[in-house]
Amino acid sequence: MIRIAVISGKGGTGKTMITAALAHLLPGSLVLADCDVDAANLELLLSPKIIRTEPFMGMKTAVIDPTLCVQCGECEAHCRFEAIACDGDAYRVNPLRCEGCAVCTYVCPAVAVTIQPRQTGEMMYSDTERGHLVHARLVPGAGNSGLLVHAVKKTAMEQDRNCDLFLIDGPPGTGCPLISTISGVDIVLVVTEPSVSGLHDLKRVVEVCRQFRPQILVAVNRFDLEESLTETIQLWCNEEKIPVIGKIPFDPVVIESVRNGVPVTSAGASPAAQAIQMLGSNLEQELKHYRDQRK
Repeated sequence: MIRIAVISGKGGTGKTMITAALAHLLPGSLVLADCDVDAANLELLLSPKIIRTEPFMGMKTAVIDPTLCVQCGECEAHCRFEAIACDGDAYRVNPLRCEGCAVCTYVCPAVAVTIQPRQTGEMMYSDTERGHLVHARLVPGAGNSGLLVHAVKKTAMEQDRNCDLFLIDGPPGTGCPLISTISGVDIVLVVTEPSVSGLHDLKRVVEVCRQFRPQILVAVNRFDLEESLTETIQLWCNEEKIPVIGKIPFDPVVIESVRNGVPVTSAGASPAAQAIQMLGSNLEQELKHYRDQRK
C-alpha cells in the first residue's frame, strides 16, 4: 500500500476538491481518510454511507461531585484557566476551559473533584463508490485534533490494509494535525495557489514535510488568476527539485460540482476536469516510479 496525503499550507486552495477528483480517477483499490478533523468535508463530495460510528475520547476534564463538594472554593481559586465557577449553590467545571491539569483534585479537601474522560468527537467508518472512507468530527473548541487524526489513520490502515492506495485529505497549515497526517506517508501532494500567501505557506509546509522525508509533489490550483506568481512558484519548485505535476485553471464548473456534491471529474468535460485528469496521469507515473524504486 502506498500512502498519499493531499495537503496545503493554507486553507481554501482546493485541496479537498482535488482529493475527491483523484479518488474518482486513480486506478486500483483505495481506502480514503479525511484528516481535516476540525472541518471535515470530503464526505460532501463522496456521498458516503456510514457503516459505524465510534466516540472519540479526547482530553480528560475535571468533574465535581455536588454530593461531596463542601463549597470551600479552593478549586476555583487555584484554577489558572478559570474553568471553575460557582453556579448558584454549586461549583461547576466549564469543559471548554478545562485543560485537565488536575490541580483542582489536589487542592480539594473533600476529594469531590475527579478527572474523567470526555467525548470530544466522533469517528465514522463509511462506504463510498471508490472504497471505504474514515472521517471524523471534532467538537468545536476541543483539543487533541492530532490524536484524532492518528485514530482516523490507524482505523483506515487496520481495516483496509490490503488496498493498493491510501489516499488522505489532510488539514491545511503546519500544525499538529498536519504533522500527524504526514507522519508515515510515502508521498505528499501540496496544493497551492498563485498568491503571496500561497507561496509563503507552500514554503512553510514543504519545510515541515522534509522532516518526515516523503516524496513531495506540487499542484497549482487556479493558476491562471495570477500567472506571474504561478511562474514564481514554478521557479521556486525547480530550485528545490520539487515536481509540479499539475496546473488547474479557474473554472466555474468546479463551484457547480461542489454545490452538487460530486467530484468535478464526474461532472462532465470542463477545463478543470481535463487539467485534473492530466494531474492524475502524472501522479500515476510518480506512483509507478515509486513502486519500481521499492522493488
